Amino acid sequence: MAKQAAGILLYRRGRAGLEVLLAHPGGPLWARKDAGAWTLPKGQFTDSELPLDAAKREFEEEMGSAPSGEFHPLGTIRQPSGKVIHAWAAESDFDVRTVKSNLFELEWPPKTGLMAEFPEIDRAGWFSIAEARIKIIKGQEPFIDRLLEITKIE
Repeated sequence: MAKQAAGILLYRRGRAGLEVLLAHPGGPLWARKDAGAWTLPKGQFTDSELPLDAAKREFEEEMGSAPSGEFHPLGTIRQPSGKVIHAWAAESDFDVRTVKSNLFELEWPPKTGLMAEFPEIDRAGWFSIAEARIKIIKGQEPFIDRLLEITKIE
């Protein structure tokens, strides 16, 4: 069975129109990547957890506080890796200055036996739809299209 993940795509209505909140993965493998590297806050879950509950839990773990708002389903997508991502959208004005992510351990530098801790998310930002299409991992771009459908904004 394919791995499953669940996430939340927050949006707000800014001066320049609709904006979405994206997160940049932490750790040395993502440090110098920008375009095509950002993601909605998400994480894996098992069949023992409801997808929306997992999405809320993962958001809080990765961003440092619980998401708020009314959650609207954006459906699922299958990543090229085979992982299935379930997503919800919520209108909220999350303060990106408050991001405090959980940590993961990684052998770094590789093949040294040295373990280092890195944040799962090293930063987050609000982006216009046009900017978000450049920043987001390409396999997740359909969530932006689905958000536009439910908000009736282009």
